[in-house]
Amino acid sequence: MPKVIIFDLYGVIARTQTDEAKQQLVDLAGVSGEAFWDAYWACRPAYDAGQETREYWAAVAARLGVDFADVPALVAADLESWSLVDPEMVALVHELADRGVKLGLLSNIIEDLVPVWERHHGEWLGRFDALTYSCRIGVAKPDPRAYQICAERLGVAPQDALFFDDNEANVAGARAAGMPAELFTSPDQVRAHVGS
Repeated sequence: MPKVIIFDLYGVIARTQTDEAKQQLVDLAGVSGEAFWDAYWACRPAYDAGQETREYWAAVAARLGVDFADVPALVAADLESWSLVDPEMVALVHELADRGVKLGLLSNIIEDLVPVWERHHGEWLGRFDALTYSCRIGVAKPDPRAYQICAERLGVAPQDALFFDDNEANVAGARAAGMPAELFTSPDQVRAHVGS
């Protein structure tokens, strides 16, 4: 049984954006969906690594060649779209912590979302031995330094932790950093790895 497990947040414990939330962002932006998402994601790595919110949305607008009518509404809708959890995975976090498994969280996350998560989900986030947020370490997955920093915070070498992420590039990044990693599919997959 692995003694240390590191989870990604989004797509593993947290839900990804719903179709309704995505449409709300597109509507607020006032541009076509395809163009909006191209700009949104192209500019996101710097935001995940600590860029200020107003700079991020200015970069998205510049890439689209527009001025957004209501940036605060876009910010609020964006934060809301990234704030839901999978209750089965929250239960698994408690289960693993109760069994004495050391837990780490390694998330590409913007600074504005950290207090949202800590305010609404502090009870189960408190079961983690280390919370490593890209916006606070200045690098994002799949940069090998992100995995190394997370392992250091857990007091282990990268090879002594097992990492789960729903993004193949992030799984490959972990493996490149010397950390065993699996593409996340379900809570049962995690249980199989810990012998439950």
